[in-house]
Amino acid sequence: MKRISLFSGILLLTFTIFGQSQIENVLKEVEQNNTTLSALRKNTESEKILNKTGIFLQNPEVEFNYLWGNPVVIGNRTDFSIRQRFDFPTAYGYRNQISELKNDQADLQYQKSLKALLYETKLICNDLVYTNALKYELAKRFEHAQNIAQSYKTKFELGGINVLEFNKAQLYLLKMTKAVESNETERIALLAELTRLNGGKAIAFDESVFAEVSMKEDFDQWFQSSVRNNPFLEWLNKEVEISQRNIQLNKALNLPKFEAGYMSEVVVGEQFRGITAGMAIPLWENKNKIKAAKSNALTMESVAADHALQYYNHLKALHSKAVSLKKNATDYRSGLLLYNNAELLKTALDKGEISLINYLTELSFYYESIQELLEVEKELFKVVAEIERGF
Repeated sequence: MKRISLFSGILLLTFTIFGQSQIENVLKEVEQNNTTLSALRKNTESEKILNKTGIFLQNPEVEFNYLWGNPVVIGNRTDFSIRQRFDFPTAYGYRNQISELKNDQADLQYQKSLKALLYETKLICNDLVYTNALKYELAKRFEHAQNIAQSYKTKFELGGINVLEFNKAQLYLLKMTKAVESNETERIALLAELTRLNGGKAIAFDESVFAEVSMKEDFDQWFQSSVRNNPFLEWLNKEVEISQRNIQLNKALNLPKFEAGYMSEVVVGEQFRGITAGMAIPLWENKNKIKAAKSNALTMESVAADHALQYYNHLKALHSKAVSLKKNATDYRSGLLLYNNAELLKTALDKGEISLINYLTELSFYYESIQELLEVEKELFKVVAEIERGF
């Protein structure tokens, strides 16, 4: 555990996401219906059963001999024996401990796969929130473009404007029409991906507002908690424990092995019965196994420490990115509320104070700012989802 405590004394960021009940419902459905997860659950159970094999006593050996005598007058001979071989007793305890640790690893591997799938689902939901929000925004722009196109058509028919102004209005309407169609195509494709992840069952998803992200500046506490909840780092810690148990197991296997049993021998007029005992002294069979186990344990400790450090640096980078994105989103929101010239531009256009091309150019700045805000919020949610994934 000292490889984790290295990272004390740093700031922690706590992420709290509000208003995402619809996404949470989607995640629950996907966890329940995803066919890959269903197969992984069955595979995990099979692996846990397999880990419990080979940890018990060897099979007992039973031997029976019937020997014909020659010459016949000496009679026949019957031998019977039953023997049980076993390692030094502590070896079975270490084998059982290793099997339990491997079963913990099987559960952690499933949790890692589950988190990866839920992360993929969150990203799709994130993209859907973006396309739904854009759909709402584009619908307003499309209606606005229709009104301008109809107004300029009427003016053109009455001779109030020239064909150039008329064409600009129609091209603007075409542009908005294609933007709406393109966004809808993307939205349908994302819903299809969500259906795939949900085992082929369609999910309705109409959320169009990004969840609010609240941050606290206590990075160390959050990081320690995230390490404990990280399936991959926990899996590595279990691997370190297994390597340490393997050292103890190999030491136990380097102790004498025993054999005990019962034997009887019957010949004409004579019977012999009694117990048998034996001992195998491991002189050469396990040579260098303890040394190899110790080397493997040191390697696994180094690997675990390296991954913990990489994980910490990765989260630190994500933290910095999330803070920056949060600030950008806040600035965009306040700026859009403060500097919204849409109504002023429409009034100026209606009064003939500015041309249509100037109106559309100025309006595009406002539209781009709204879209950039949505993109920043989309990226912020993506970063938070990656942090929650934990590896």
